[in-house]
Amino acid sequence: MSEQDLTRDEVNGLRSARELEGHLTWLDAFTPAALGVLAVASGIYTYLGVSSLLKDTGAMSFLAAVAYSIAVSVGIFVFWSYLLRLLPAMRTAGGFVGLSIATLVGSVAIVAMSSWLNAAALAGGAAVEQHLARTVQDYQASLERAHLIAVSAQGLERDVARARTSFEDLSEQERAGELSGAAGRGAVFRLLNQKADELRALEAQIAAQNQPIQAAFEEGNDILSRMRALIVAQGPVDQRSVTFSEESVRLAGVITTLRQLQVAQLVARAAEDLRASVVLPELDGASAGVRQDQAATIGSVLEALDGRAATLRTAAEEVLAMPPPQETTYTPISSADAVIRYAGNFAPSWAGAIAIDLLPGVLVFILAVTQAAIRRGKEGAGAEATLTLADLRAAMRAMKDIEGAMGAAEHARHARGDAPGRAAPHGPEPRPDARPDPRPDLRPETEPEAEPAPGPRGPSRLKIDAAE
Repeated sequence: MSEQDLTRDEVNGLRSARELEGHLTWLDAFTPAALGVLAVASGIYTYLGVSSLLKDTGAMSFLAAVAYSIAVSVGIFVFWSYLLRLLPAMRTAGGFVGLSIATLVGSVAIVAMSSWLNAAALAGGAAVEQHLARTVQDYQASLERAHLIAVSAQGLERDVARARTSFEDLSEQERAGELSGAAGRGAVFRLLNQKADELRALEAQIAAQNQPIQAAFEEGNDILSRMRALIVAQGPVDQRSVTFSEESVRLAGVITTLRQLQVAQLVARAAEDLRASVVLPELDGASAGVRQDQAATIGSVLEALDGRAATLRTAAEEVLAMPPPQETTYTPISSADAVIRYAGNFAPSWAGAIAIDLLPGVLVFILAVTQAAIRRGKEGAGAEATLTLADLRAAMRAMKDIEGAMGAAEHARHARGDAPGRAAPHGPEPRPDARPDPRPDLRPETEPEAEPAPGPRGPSRLKIDAAE
């Protein structure tokens, strides 16, 4: 069948198929080498990732990492080599679907045994630094929260001072005789002065915490500064992590100190004791009327105490109700774990780690599409129309080899005297002592067959309709 026997679409499809086959022949020359390079590169990064996981640095750990990386490289090369050969050649839907499922399963296995280790090698150090930065942020939030609660508790000093001032004013009024009507330092005056002294002592305790709170907060900020410097410092991240861990322990102690320095609980207990710890003085009025006025005034003072105590207790409970600082503890983490935990921050590294392992899958898909296009281009064309120039040359060489072999065999037969024209004897030769047979020979005389002209036998011409 020649191109004159094909339609225009069939001719175009046939030419396209031949062109694609030529490209595939050129690509097949270096595809295995390229696949080997990808497999070796993946094995190298896998070795780096495995080495970061092994704590021991001895010979056995080195051999284990090398063995694992070699196994990964061989597995990747063999897996994709199988698929590059088999999947594009599948002509049935069942076979194609089966190999596609095998491709998906194998890809998941490659990601599980290699890609995450590649990501650890590519971005492991940066991921650990990210973990350190997140830890610093958590510690800073806890420090600021503890400081805020402590400062808010220090604000109760103003409420205590206001209550103390009110009792001092009342005591001055009582000394002038404006409350009970009896001037001097009587029973009412002593009660008011007693509560003013208690509030003054509480106020002094609160004020004494200002300096320790400020010092602890400054110390915590200094530790945070050193921790931030460790994140961006030069050198192996493992060594920096050790120093970072020591600083985190100090910072945790500072945060605990700040939590202990807040006085809200102290103020709440003092507010409860403000009314319960009242020691009523003996009424010392000169007359029954004066003593009755003193008793009435003391009752009013006790009601005022209840109001002030409730106010202080409410203010202290508001501080105590504030959310406490989050418990933060630095936990050392390996580079592989850090890459997995903070995968969202290292999407490019993950993409590169997976691509170096699964890129041959794209080649498999390209080859499958190309082979399908070649098969479609050859549909409707006979075998003679699909022969390429290389196929014709190979056929001609084969025919020449056959003709040469047949000619050599004919020459050998001539050399042995077994030419085809020579008649073979019909029976055994007569014995010398045998008597001649008197009967006449009635067999018809036959002429000897003419020997064929010497020369090569077999087909002498190869007629080929080349479809170009």
